[in-house]
Amino acid sequence: MEPATLEQSATVDELVEACINAFDEEGAVKDSSVVRMFLMMHPWYLPSTDLAKKLHAKSEEESCTDEVKSKICHLVKYWISEFPVEFDLCPALADEIRGLRDKLSNEDATQQQSQLIDVESVPSYKWKRQVTQRVPSMSKKRKMSLLFDHLDSCELAEHLTYLEYKSFCKILFQDYHSFVMHGCTVDNPILERFITLFNSVSQWIQLMVLSKPTAPQRAVVISHFIQVAQKLLQLQNFNTLMAVVGGLSNSSISRLKDTQSHISSDTNKAFNSLIELVSSCGNYSQYRRRFSDCSGFRFPILGVHLKDLIAVQVALPDWADKEKSRVNLNKTHQLYAILQELALIQTSPPRIEANPDLLNLLTVSLDQYHTEEEIYQMSLQREPRKPSNSNSAPAPAPTPKPSSLMDEWAASVKPKADPAIITKHIHKMVDSVFKNFDTDGDGYISQEEFESIQNNFPYLSKFGELDQNQDGKISREEMVDYFMKASSLLNCKMGFIHTFTEATYVKPTFCEHCAGFIWGFYKQGYKCKVCGVNCHKACRMRLAVECRKRAKSISHETPPALQARSMSYPPPSNTHTHNLQNTVIAEEDIETVEEGVFDVHL
Repeated sequence: MEPATLEQSATVDELVEACINAFDEEGAVKDSSVVRMFLMMHPWYLPSTDLAKKLHAKSEEESCTDEVKSKICHLVKYWISEFPVEFDLCPALADEIRGLRDKLSNEDATQQQSQLIDVESVPSYKWKRQVTQRVPSMSKKRKMSLLFDHLDSCELAEHLTYLEYKSFCKILFQDYHSFVMHGCTVDNPILERFITLFNSVSQWIQLMVLSKPTAPQRAVVISHFIQVAQKLLQLQNFNTLMAVVGGLSNSSISRLKDTQSHISSDTNKAFNSLIELVSSCGNYSQYRRRFSDCSGFRFPILGVHLKDLIAVQVALPDWADKEKSRVNLNKTHQLYAILQELALIQTSPPRIEANPDLLNLLTVSLDQYHTEEEIYQMSLQREPRKPSNSNSAPAPAPTPKPSSLMDEWAASVKPKADPAIITKHIHKMVDSVFKNFDTDGDGYISQEEFESIQNNFPYLSKFGELDQNQDGKISREEMVDYFMKASSLLNCKMGFIHTFTEATYVKPTFCEHCAGFIWGFYKQGYKCKVCGVNCHKACRMRLAVECRKRAKSISHETPPALQARSMSYPPPSNTHTHNLQNTVIAEEDIETVEEGVFDVHL
C-alpha cells in the first residue's frame, strides 16, 4: 500500500503548524476554512487541553521566533472568538491558555500580542448544559385549553418551531461528538432532551387525536395537524414536520379506518405528499434536495444528519496509518461539512414572535409520557379490531343470566380481612400521617397539627381521645392503638385504605394529597371507587384521607382551600370555552369524554 499523501492525511503537529502559518503578523488569516475546520474537529483526535499544551510548548521552543509567537497569539484569539463555549465549559483549557498568555506577556517582543488572549471576556455558557427543571409557579393561573383547538395552524406551527429551535441551539459540538463516537445519548442530557422533545411532539399529536370520542371529531384533529405540517413546510422547519408526519402516520392513528373515512381526499393528498417528502427512500433524497434549495432560516431533520455523521464515522477510519500518527483528512473534511452546516443553522434564528404564556403551556402539554403500548390500547378502545372474516355471521349475544337474591347478597358482603394485612395498612397510615402532618418533625402530632386532619379520623376524632397519657401530644404508638380499635369497631371499613382505579378527568382536578394539579389527557390520575377521592399515581400510598362512602352524585368539588388559592383569568378571545360539570370519567365511560378547559399554573 502506498503511503498516504499530505493532501489525504497529516500528523497533528503538521496541522497545528498549518494553522499557525495561516495567520500573518497583523492577524489576518489567509485561509479561515482550514483553521476553522481544525479547531472544530480537533477533539475527535486531540483533547482541547492537549492542543493548548502543544501551543504552549511550541512558544517555548528555542527555534520559535517572535513572529511565530505573534501568530500563535492570533490563532488563540481566533479560537476563543469562534469557539468561546469550550473555554467556559472546560476550566482546565482556560487555565492552560492563561498560562500561555502569562508566559508571552513577560516577553517584551510579544507583550502587546499577548493581550489578544482574553479568556476572562468569555461569557458564561452554563445554561447550555442545564436541563430545565420546571418548578410549579405560585403565580396566578390562566385558563386555557390544553387541546389547542383554538389555535390557528400557523400559530401552532410557529410556536412548535420556536420551542424546538431553542432546544436545538443548546446542542454543542461536543454533544454531536459524543453521540457519534458512542452511538447513544447516555450522559448527554442536552441532545437527549432535544430528541425527547421530537418524540413528545409525535406522541402528543397521537394523544390529541385519540382524546376525541367520535370518528368525525378525530378526523377534524388529524386535518388540523396536516395543516400544521403544511405551515411547518412553509417555515422550512423539516424537523418538526417529520415529528408531525410521524405522529399522524403512527400505527395507532393510521389503523383508525372509520376516522380516515371522514378526511377529505384533498387533505389526504396533501398528507401523502408530505410523507413522500420526508420518506427515507433514496436516503431521504427528496428532503435533501428540498433542504439544499432553502435559504434563510431552515431547520434540518436532525436525525438524518446524525445518521450521516454515524455513517462517516463507521465507514472511514480516524487515522490513515496503522501507527495512528496521521489524521485521515478525508474523514475530517466530511464530518466537518456536516457539523458546519448544523452549526450555521444555530446562528440563523426564525423570525417568530412567540407568546411566553403559550410557550409555557405548550411545554407542559408536551411533557406527557405514555408508552407505545398504552397509546395503541387507547386506539383499540376508540376503534376495536373488526373480525378478519367479514362474511361470517356475528356470534349471537349471550343470554343474560338473571341474578338471584343470593348472588346480590354475596356481592355486597366483603370477606373479613386478614389481621396481619390490617396491621400492615395501619402502620402505613400512621407513617403517612406523621410524614405529612408532623410539620416540626419532633415525632409527635401536636394539637395544632391534629386540627388540620381531625376530620379524617372515622371515630373519636377529639384530640383528647387519642392522647391517652394526656401529655398534650400524640405519639405513633397512641395513633396505632387508635386505628387498631377503630378497625375492630368499624369492621375494617375505616381508614385510608382506598379502592383506586385509573381515571380520566375532563375538568381541573387537584390531588387530595399534594394539592397539585393532575395533568394529562387520558388516565391522568387515580380515583377511589368508594369515596371518590382523586390523587396522582405517586401519591396513592401517601394519601392520608379517610375512605368514606360518598353521596350518589359523581361531582367532586374542589376543596375550599384550593378554591381560595385558585385565581383564574379569563381565556383569550380565541379560546373555546365549554361549560362542563366537574366530572370524573371512569375507564368504561371514556367514550363520552369531551374537550375540557383547564386551569393551568404558568
